[in-house]
Amino acid sequence: MAKLHDYLEQVNVFSALKEEPEWMLEMRQAALAKVDELPFPKIERVRYERWPLFNIDEATLAGEAAEALNAVPAFDAMNSHPTVVQYDQTTVFEQLPQHLADQGVIFTDLFTAMQEVPELVNQYYMSKAVAVDEDKMTAAHAAFMNSGLFLYVPKNVVIEEPLEAIFYHNGNSQAHFFKHVLIVADEHSEFSYLERFQTKGDQAKKISGNIVVEVIAKAGAKVKFSAIDQLGVNITTYMNRRGYVLRDAMVDWAIGVMNDGDVVADFDSDLVGEGAHSEVKAVAISAGRQTQGIDTRVTNKAPHSIGHILQHGVIRERGVLTFNGIGHILKGAKGADAQQESRVLMLSDQARGDANPILLIDEHEVTAGHAASVGRVDPEEMYYLMSRGLRKEDAERLVIRGFLGSVLTAIPVKEVQQELVDVIEGKLLA
Repeated sequence: MAKLHDYLEQVNVFSALKEEPEWMLEMRQAALAKVDELPFPKIERVRYERWPLFNIDEATLAGEAAEALNAVPAFDAMNSHPTVVQYDQTTVFEQLPQHLADQGVIFTDLFTAMQEVPELVNQYYMSKAVAVDEDKMTAAHAAFMNSGLFLYVPKNVVIEEPLEAIFYHNGNSQAHFFKHVLIVADEHSEFSYLERFQTKGDQAKKISGNIVVEVIAKAGAKVKFSAIDQLGVNITTYMNRRGYVLRDAMVDWAIGVMNDGDVVADFDSDLVGEGAHSEVKAVAISAGRQTQGIDTRVTNKAPHSIGHILQHGVIRERGVLTFNGIGHILKGAKGADAQQESRVLMLSDQARGDANPILLIDEHEVTAGHAASVGRVDPEEMYYLMSRGLRKEDAERLVIRGFLGSVLTAIPVKEVQQELVDVIEGKLLA
């Protein structure tokens, strides 16, 4: 495979086709110049460096990739809440109620936002939460990003209905799937955001995925972030979701990692303002010969900041699942609180799981703790349910649903809660 920096001409063409501002092209070029020399991000106990994460499709960069839009379900205005639907690089549906547009809410694809509010995008894009040159994966993302979303909620705006984004990956395409989501919650704004990644169709060719989600929560903002990831078996994905949380702001994460392919993920929250708060709830299922490595980190950088991590996972067949939970309290963050719990259920003798808690404490007068376990379904719970007439398979599914229920209850849309239940059931029965 060619060196990634050899794609300069194709990156320039892609940027021109998208009519990007000059600063965006310069960012791509700078990232491309560094990407081959930068190290991989370190994910404890996961060796992923030889995964096919850099299969870059030149046709996509040249604007030659065809979009099979007829494979996408039709969308209409049956639901009144704000919605954006993308199929690979194409936005196929947008809906933003007029009362929200009148308040200054922006909810659109990233390239449109670059043209219509370039100063706003430039202020936050890969400059606060995720750095372009942080590592090889972020630099590759900055260079080859080919679609995305921008959400801006102005100061003091409270949105009652959830904002929903659905990202379909065309499994029959040769194109790389490098998507960027940028969410900015201005001071004292409040809203719930739900995103779904889902593959439609699969073929033998391995596709590379690189997804970066940045959530900027300014002073006093409150963001509830929910996600269901269902990418297919033939897309190998790096995923980075990062919160940048300022004074007295809160970001609550509820993430269902239900992919079928190999995944390495960073779910991070940087608590940079005094009183910043983040709750991270993640559930995952690994099956077949799939490997998923999930690094969940909360960094308490400011006094009286609160960061809690809850991770529950289930492994079937020969699947591999690694949870790394990292709580880091920096010097100066007096009164900070860092707690974490990581638990894994193994449903097969050939499954392999790891729950790896890490606490890094650089300050006195703080609170920190962790819990971790890897084991089987509790036989006492099974006995109790089976004694009331349930078959073993049904009893086991009920126990597992309860085990994963912490994320289910955090999702703001009831229909999507049920969708995640159905996804879990499907993966357990497959």
